[in-house]
Amino acid sequence: MAVGKNIRTYFNGQWHDGDAPIMRAADHGAWLGSSVFDGARFFNGLTPDLEAHCARVNRSAEALMLTPTVTKDQMVEIVLEGLEAYAPDAAVYIRPMYWGIDGDATAIVPQENSTGFAVCLEEIPMAPETASATLGLTRFRRPVLESAVVNAKAGCLYPNNARMLNEVRANGFSNALVADALGNVAETATANIFMVRDGEVFTPVPNGTFLAGITRARHIKNLRADGVAVHEAVLSFEDFYGADEVFMTGNMSKITPVTALEDTRFQVGPIARRARDLYWDWAASGR
Repeated sequence: MAVGKNIRTYFNGQWHDGDAPIMRAADHGAWLGSSVFDGARFFNGLTPDLEAHCARVNRSAEALMLTPTVTKDQMVEIVLEGLEAYAPDAAVYIRPMYWGIDGDATAIVPQENSTGFAVCLEEIPMAPETASATLGLTRFRRPVLESAVVNAKAGCLYPNNARMLNEVRANGFSNALVADALGNVAETATANIFMVRDGEVFTPVPNGTFLAGITRARHIKNLRADGVAVHEAVLSFEDFYGADEVFMTGNMSKITPVTALEDTRFQVGPIARRARDLYWDWAASGR
């Protein structure tokens, strides 16, 4: 499913123009869901944290018992080669992915050393600075490691996210604020979550129910270097209702201010603006 345009696909050792077919009907990933991916960004001629995203997709593959076939450095080279076909001012979503091809005798367990690999480059604009989100509550929760592969960026986790979004969109909200198994705030349906109170920043402590994102970590590091106190903590929904600011972070849009949680309204505040500026300054610095 393409959400952007100008797609290029790396598969079987070469680049193809367009949304190339990469999976067969009997592949393990097609009928048993053993697929992982990651997402990086190209914008303003930059690929911030590309190495970290390529490294994480290999860790995600291992979490699904898939054997990674491309090293992080090889993957970076493949991506940079593919990006040469895009204009320097293009905004491109970079999606490396693995999936299982063969299974064991039961078909359930992916067979070692039988892994498909592809990279999809898709031109998708960066979100405008004026973009914002509204959050609603959902009855669906993030799973735990004992019941799902929450330590991977796995395709099989996303139907749960989709039903969260469907539920809150039916109530007029654009995203969902989601609980972990204990009822504390974990993240949203699509991104990590932050709140601000009295000039200090708080974000849910990673507890194994959600991916602590690469962009999340970058914002934490940037804010702390700028002198802002950032706390990873157990946070309740009441904490968020009482916040001065709320914002989401993720690779697709980097930072998105939240203007409402159910009936509670928020302004786009100075910390969210500062975090955005710090991220862009860091990316442009090439560090």
